[in-house]
Amino acid sequence: VQVVESGGGLVQAGGSLRLSCAASGSTFSFNLMGWYRQAPGKQRELVAAIRSGGSTNYADSVKGRFTISRDITKNMVYLQMNSLKAEDTAVYYCKLTNLNTGSAYWGQGTQVTVSS
Repeated sequence: VQVVESGGGLVQAGGSLRLSCAASGSTFSFNLMGWYRQAPGKQRELVAAIRSGGSTNYADSVKGRFTISRDITKNMVYLQMNSLKAEDTAVYYCKLTNLNTGSAYWGQGTQVTVSS
């Protein structure tokens, strides 16, 4: 399974970006799909996750500003990011997990830079 993120870039504070995560195969087998981020000098952290049943969870720092969604028919996962802040600057990664088998796949990451 190949996982490829896109949609990152440079944006001013207060702006929006939409990240996309494309999987080479069907995402139906992945019952947990998440977006993580890693800022320079910091550990990778969970930003948002969505389960096969549609339930979601978010890091406190992005609640109310970010929205995770998925389109099973297109094998895509999205992260809509609004009201971006300088502290959102990081490399964003998509992770697809099959909780039944324990297998997980990461993308290569996409850079998001928010200028203040």
